[in-house]
Amino acid sequence: MKKYKKKKPSPVESISLKPILFGLGGFLLLLLIGYVAAIVYFQSHFLPNTKINQLSVGRMTSTQAQNKLEKEADSYLLTIFDRDKNKYNIKASDINYKYKQGNGVKQALAKQNTFTWIASLFHSQNLTVKSNYSFDSNMLKTAVSSLSCFDSTKIKEPTNASLKKTDSGYEITPETKGNHLILDTVVAKIQDSVSKGEVKVTLTDDDYVAPKITSDNETVKNCLDQINHYLSTAVTYDIADNNEVLDKKTIVNWITVDSDYKVSINSKLVTKYVQALASKYNTFGDVRNFKTTKGDTLSFGGGDYGWVIDKTKEAAEIMTDLTNGTAVKREPVYSQRALYRTADDIGNTYVEIDYTNQHLWYYKAGALVADCDIVSGKIVNGSGSPDGVFKIVYKQSPATLVGEDYQSAVTYFMPFAYNIGLHDASWRNAFGGSIYINQGSHGCVNCPLAVVQTIYQNIDVGTPVVAYYRNPVTLTSNADRISNAYSYVAPAPAAGTATTGTAATAAPATKATTPAATTTPAATTAPAATTPAQ
Repeated sequence: MKKYKKKKPSPVESISLKPILFGLGGFLLLLLIGYVAAIVYFQSHFLPNTKINQLSVGRMTSTQAQNKLEKEADSYLLTIFDRDKNKYNIKASDINYKYKQGNGVKQALAKQNTFTWIASLFHSQNLTVKSNYSFDSNMLKTAVSSLSCFDSTKIKEPTNASLKKTDSGYEITPETKGNHLILDTVVAKIQDSVSKGEVKVTLTDDDYVAPKITSDNETVKNCLDQINHYLSTAVTYDIADNNEVLDKKTIVNWITVDSDYKVSINSKLVTKYVQALASKYNTFGDVRNFKTTKGDTLSFGGGDYGWVIDKTKEAAEIMTDLTNGTAVKREPVYSQRALYRTADDIGNTYVEIDYTNQHLWYYKAGALVADCDIVSGKIVNGSGSPDGVFKIVYKQSPATLVGEDYQSAVTYFMPFAYNIGLHDASWRNAFGGSIYINQGSHGCVNCPLAVVQTIYQNIDVGTPVVAYYRNPVTLTSNADRISNAYSYVAPAPAAGTATTGTAATAAPATKATTPAATTTPAATTAPAATTPAQ
């Protein structure tokens, strides 16, 4: 039988595991004992990193915590920050701030989860204990109202956003917040913080009196949009070579904005603008410089020829342009037109009547068509023919001229000033010279038949008639008054006639305010005239 040698144990096998296991078990047991001991300890102590109303009470008993809270209450200081980061303080003595013993701390201790004591080593917690502080609410309100931020001399009221007129239009001026704090709101907010034992309060916009209207208000923005719509209007007037533009530089002064941000146009200023436009460009009755056939230049006004802007309709057209808010180029609205819109609105087709030299010329497109001696209105009795610039109103052939004490048949009649016109005069065998002074007509311009026939056959309705005296005369007839004769003078009232009230007297013949006739008639005939003859 073989014999086997006994195997020697290895070095590893020679080491016993029992001590290691016993040591590890002992360590774990110690940890368990320590953990349990801590649980027991924190049954009567606050967990680490615990705060009550922001005051550290970790590892304190409820009694220790209450003592600390009571001591801390005596040195309580509330710091208040406004929205501009200014700082204000209220001390415990300002509001009789005291810690009030109660069950709040004990209850907070009892509610804590002691099994989480290990986690509390790494995380803090703040417990809020209510009703553990007392203060005098009246003293608190007094203390708050005494803060410098409530000093009436330093309070700035908020301002609403508004519309500001500038050189180029309007712009929104932003609102300002001001610094007017609402006392009751601030007192309530601070009172809540003090009740919780908080040491800091930050005031927000909700605690201030706010502007009622801000720059992002839809009403304000819509108002500005309406203003800009009006200001986008530009009217370029088509008046020959004149550069007349109505744009925002003028329109901006017409705009009014009421307290409700409603936009309107001042109609009185529109009317004033149109009046200035008419005064500048109306030529009705204007004093003109006229170069005569004899070569000299005379200055005289009167008559009813020329351009007349219809002020009422032009103002209405401007309001339409503003409503549309666009750029347009157009003529003014006229109630009467002349042949040309240039400075010389007479042109080179016209009848020229020199009353002083008793001669007439008719030019068409610059060429002389006819001329002749004439007999005009009787000067000695104030019935001289009207002077000024007129136009042919209509043509009639034949015609019967009817006056107060006469009736005359003529072959050709072309009125130009009220019931005054050019016509033939078969009852005359001489024209020109000084006949008109004592034996002139009732106001019409008498011409030889052959000449007046030529004029009648070539002239158009609307052709200007330029009539003038070279020497001063006095015209007093009703026809001269109505036709806006340049030399018309109101006759002196008869002896014994009242000079007050509504006596029918006429103003001197200055530039007329309304035309005697409107635009050039298209007709070339008219009913029997009532024009004085001879």
